[in-house]
Amino acid sequence: MRQSIKHDVKAKPDWSRCLTAAMLAAIMLLGGCSKTDWRTASREPAGIAPDPAVNQQAVIEFYAADAFGWRGWFAVHSWLAVKANNASEYTVYEVVGWRVGRGQPALSHYTTATPDRYWYGAKPEKILSLQGPQAAKLIPKIEAAIARYPWANQYTLFPGPNSNTFPAWVGLQVPELGLNMPFRAIGSGYAD
Repeated sequence: MRQSIKHDVKAKPDWSRCLTAAMLAAIMLLGGCSKTDWRTASREPAGIAPDPAVNQQAVIEFYAADAFGWRGWFAVHSWLAVKANNASEYTVYEVVGWRVGRGQPALSHYTTATPDRYWYGAKPEKILSLQGPQAAKLIPKIEAAIARYPWANQYTLFPGPNSNTFPAWVGLQVPELGLNMPFRAIGSGYAD
C-alpha cells in the first residue's frame, strides 16, 4: 500500500505581481495629479452664476469644485456667495488652508461680479441656489452665522475644520437653506 506524503509548502509571494501592482498604482496617482501649476490654472468664471448687472434680485449660491491635483479624486472645495437686492457684486466667503500658514485667518471674503470662478482648473457646480424674497430674507441670517464661525482661524485637511466645514456649518445655523453638502465634501461632518 502506498502512503501519501504530505508536503508543507508555503506559498511564496509573487514579487513580479506585487511590483506590477505598485507601478500601476503609482502611474494612476501621478496621472491624477494636475499637469498645470496652481498659479496658471484657470480661475475664469464658469458662467453659472446670475449676472448681477442683469439680475437685480437677492441671490444666495453655494458651489463645489474638485480639489486641486490628486485630492480632486476624493474631495471637493466648497464656498458660498451672497448678493443683496440691487447689488452690483456678490460677496464670496470661503475657507482656504494656505492662508493660515501665512498668519492670516482661514476664512476670507471678497467682492466680485463672478462668484462662480473655476477652482484652480476645476469647474464648479452649484449645490444650492436661491433668489428673490427668500434669499433676501436669509442673507442677514447667513451673514450673522458667518460672523460666529468658530474655526475662522483654523484649518486641518482631515477631519476638519476645512473648506467644507464652513458652508456645512452655515447650513446648520440657517436650516431654512436646506443645504445638502456633496458626498465628497470631506470635512463637512466636522460641523455637526
